[in-house]
Amino acid sequence: MGDMDAASLAVPPAAPLPVATPLARPNDVEQASILPTSILVAPHPLLKARCRPVADTDIEQVRALLPRMFASMYNAPGIGLAAPQVGVLLRLCIVDLMPDHRKAPFVLINPEVVAESDEMASREEGCLSLPGQYAQVVRPAHVKVRFTDETGARREVEGEGLFGACLQHEIDHLDGVLFVDHISVLKRNMLMRRLAKDQRQKVR
Repeated sequence: MGDMDAASLAVPPAAPLPVATPLARPNDVEQASILPTSILVAPHPLLKARCRPVADTDIEQVRALLPRMFASMYNAPGIGLAAPQVGVLLRLCIVDLMPDHRKAPFVLINPEVVAESDEMASREEGCLSLPGQYAQVVRPAHVKVRFTDETGARREVEGEGLFGACLQHEIDHLDGVLFVDHISVLKRNMLMRRLAKDQRQKVR
């Protein structure tokens, strides 16, 4: 797995967003105090919807949502989660590659890919909204993403390897795109049928 070599780059800050969100991974007691939000499973229609930008009027909702998103992601467990996966159509996602990668959690508000490499890379991907399903996905090997963080600062971050794929995967969610939309129709149909079968068996 490749690591991101470039550090997060601070750019001139915007007006601060008063969002209370974890800046470090919560301990077991903190996690237990926050009830996770249910994660939608494909083919739920909200997973195919395009999200709207987070506006100043959304700050209270974002403040309340972020701790629950982190709780849901860690509980799953996963390394990324987007707001539409918990039924909120805002351009908001979180990423945490966990301790082995020594990166603090990222809160990305209104993220956008502003540059990507011509070189492509293939990596096996899964998704909390398609539990138990995996496929090889080809994406740009290196991307630069611009976003607003939980303090209201405008930032840019560059990523490759697992981090780069995770950034692209979560931003895709904000446009109603799932990782299976990057594979062939035949493979996608097979995977979705398998997912539907697994979900039927879970409710028996």
